[in-house]
Amino acid sequence: MRTTRVFTGVLLTAAALFAAGAPAALADSPAPSPTESGDEAAPTEAGTTFRTATKIRQDQRATADASTGDYLYWVFEADAGRTATVKATVKLPEAAARHGAATWRIDVYDGLRRRQACVYGSQTKAAPKDAASVDLSCTLRTVRAWAEPWDNDPLPGSYYVRLTVVDLPQEDLGLPVHAEVGATTKDAGGSRAVDGALSVPLVAGISDPKVAEATESASSWWSDRWLWTVGGGVLGAIAAIAGYNLTRGSGRPSRVPPGV
Repeated sequence: MRTTRVFTGVLLTAAALFAAGAPAALADSPAPSPTESGDEAAPTEAGTTFRTATKIRQDQRATADASTGDYLYWVFEADAGRTATVKATVKLPEAAARHGAATWRIDVYDGLRRRQACVYGSQTKAAPKDAASVDLSCTLRTVRAWAEPWDNDPLPGSYYVRLTVVDLPQEDLGLPVHAEVGATTKDAGGSRAVDGALSVPLVAGISDPKVAEATESASSWWSDRWLWTVGGGVLGAIAAIAGYNLTRGSGRPSRVPPGV
């Protein structure tokens, strides 16, 4: 009976943790506003520096007309536990106006303007002289909730996208191009789930108060890692109780019949 009471108490404790955590996760996730859901028109121009980077929202397809050789900048937000992917398409000038192949490159920087490595994707690609367009992509590492000061890990906050040509014939500088850029993020989940948040997200250089406000409520403390933690605790408690009873039973002396 004592073992049953202890086991029941462990299960009730685990159930209480699940019941308390799930509503908190829902409460910490505000309902998307019409602006956040993508109803806002996508930008049709790009910035030319970090400070003038054009803000884009996830799943938007921003466009910009520019000249070959310009540096084009956009900025988007990414929260902890998310994996961001940036894609860009550059529609090139007519082949008759070009003098050779051109190599284009897309780079992503965090809010501290540290260039982030691409896990996979075509970050740099050469377009032949007769190519009509070139496609680029960069998938970052999963954004972490915190990191040591000397680490270069991606953290919650702003991420800058820079698109430019890095190699081409000198005569082709200044030719008109049309760029399309989009950023998406997905929940990494599972073993990559993270808890906690930075006290101040990395939004250096952003003058738009809406951008800073959007990152003030970084990722919730609740994640599916809690499910594994609580589940492991319950299994550990059951194993401990079973081991204790087994040891206690094996160490108890056998009863000797009366009269022997």
